[in-house]
Amino acid sequence: MDNNAIINEFLTTGSFFASHYFGVHPHQQIIQGKTHQGFIFRLYVPNAKEVFLLGDFNRWQLGKTPMQKVHDWGIFEVFLTEAKRYQTYKYAFYNIWGVLVYKADPYGVFAEKRPLTASVIEVQDPFEWQDQSYLQARTRNFDSPMSIYEVHLGSWKKSDTGTYLSFKALQETLIPYVLAMGFTHIELMPMTQYPYEGSWGYQATGFTALDSSFGSIQDFKNFVNACHKAKIGIIVDYVVVHFANDDFGLIEFDGSKLYEYFDPQKTYSQWGSPQFDFMKPAVRSLLFSGIQTFIETYHIDGIRIDAVSNIVYWEGNHSKGANLGGIQFLKDLNHSIHQQFPTVMMIAEDSTAFPGVTKPVEFGGLGFDYKWDMGWMNDTLKYYGLDQIYKFYDHHKLTFSMHYFYSENFMLPLSHDEVVHGKGTILNKMWGNYDDKFALLRNLYTYQFMHPGKKLNFMGNEFASFDEWDEKKSLPWFFLQYPKHANISDLLKDLNQLYRQEKSLHVEEHNPAHFQWLMADNYYDNVYIFKRTFETNSIICVFNMKGNYYNRYDIVVPEKGTYQEILNSDHLKYGGWNNVNSTLCEARFEQGQYKITMTIGSFAAIVLKKVS
Repeated sequence: MDNNAIINEFLTTGSFFASHYFGVHPHQQIIQGKTHQGFIFRLYVPNAKEVFLLGDFNRWQLGKTPMQKVHDWGIFEVFLTEAKRYQTYKYAFYNIWGVLVYKADPYGVFAEKRPLTASVIEVQDPFEWQDQSYLQARTRNFDSPMSIYEVHLGSWKKSDTGTYLSFKALQETLIPYVLAMGFTHIELMPMTQYPYEGSWGYQATGFTALDSSFGSIQDFKNFVNACHKAKIGIIVDYVVVHFANDDFGLIEFDGSKLYEYFDPQKTYSQWGSPQFDFMKPAVRSLLFSGIQTFIETYHIDGIRIDAVSNIVYWEGNHSKGANLGGIQFLKDLNHSIHQQFPTVMMIAEDSTAFPGVTKPVEFGGLGFDYKWDMGWMNDTLKYYGLDQIYKFYDHHKLTFSMHYFYSENFMLPLSHDEVVHGKGTILNKMWGNYDDKFALLRNLYTYQFMHPGKKLNFMGNEFASFDEWDEKKSLPWFFLQYPKHANISDLLKDLNQLYRQEKSLHVEEHNPAHFQWLMADNYYDNVYIFKRTFETNSIICVFNMKGNYYNRYDIVVPEKGTYQEILNSDHLKYGGWNNVNSTLCEARFEQGQYKITMTIGSFAAIVLKKVS
């Protein structure tokens, strides 16, 4: 797309290619008949006066490098032959109030490591991607297993000196670990540049800039390339609701509310940060371009949009009305991304009942591929935390999710949000004594993997951490020295393997013909049984939600046949009491029904497969 077309879109509807024009780019220019190589810097700052470029190339001297206004709507540029790669820079200008301000580049692709705040001149070198076969086979995984390992790179594991691992080190450690555990995707918490560690990247200053904490742009490409060669997909969190309120960032950029809402009641979010005004073409362009950059430049396989509830409703509150600008932004974003990149996933973190989140835009929906099922997460964790004497009254917390499951394409998240701020870890949320907690956790993970929907687990869930996540510390890997915790890791490995190999657990899961409750109303025993099928593949899942032990328990099955236990959370190898069914279960016809008799341990989750 040529520059005039980009500018026109940028000023009217929003451009997905604004980052190809704005920011800093290698450039050649003919001056006095001679071709000069250098860099061209472009900035949109409509209410500024006397715009200057400052950086290492001019010793940060104000006034030495003025920028020229090249468009009436406030586009400034300057071409420099003396600028060099890796030098730092900022823009300085007098804003609408006559105040001199210093700003990082909104379209910068790299920045100094925090707490430093300048942008960095960087070039997208030619890169020899070796992931063509992966990209050619890539789909949006509607009929494929998708088990996501959510990672905060800064605290997954620290170096021996307590610093971040680099992309290079993560390539050598994280990828083999994820591969061994059997996860299909890694989801990275925000990878755009942000100033405050405690925000985890959810309050950014750079929306086209890769976080510089872990290495170079080339290092990140190598990391993604290695993931793809290992057949691991990469999903990146991206924040479009709000931005950091640091002075060098987007806040009151030219003295006016260039990126945020003019209305003072809407300017700030519930987190105290300025909110993007989705009606403004400059906002749409910045966010569109940032997402486009991650997909196009870094070969990202999916984008997870944070806090969608705060985009579709004012303050995320249905009673305050729909944000029509936000809704249209999401529709335009998803529609365009799917047109340009048909195999890239768009995922919504959404806690609302807004209809059609995963319905295609052309049919009136928002156009996401998947939506986090926050209702499932809340109901499930609450139920598993109940004293078993109260489960009678809340029995249908575990059946309710299937009442609405077919309304959207759901993902079942046990994410970072559930293990911070005093909420306790997933293990700590379980009811009971030490052994009961582990038994219920094994049951929970089995339930998550057998329930229809894609899977997501935050790092540390897989070895039952007792410690809440702290972004300043490494995960407590020493827990794996203890059998109870290592056994949970072994269970997650086996669940990932089972999920991958059994078609009934992932193919056409949104077809209601492939799911059947066999026992949903047993309030007294709190035993749940359902069936998953695809073609001739048939799986029966049994969940005992109480500490009762049953030596002989009759369950009704849909058809005659022989059933084999293929997973039991009570198995000794998972740290259970080893109340397993080691022999085949033969269905018998009794009182007009087919029944099998089996052993069910306390808090056990059992998976049976029809073998004949």
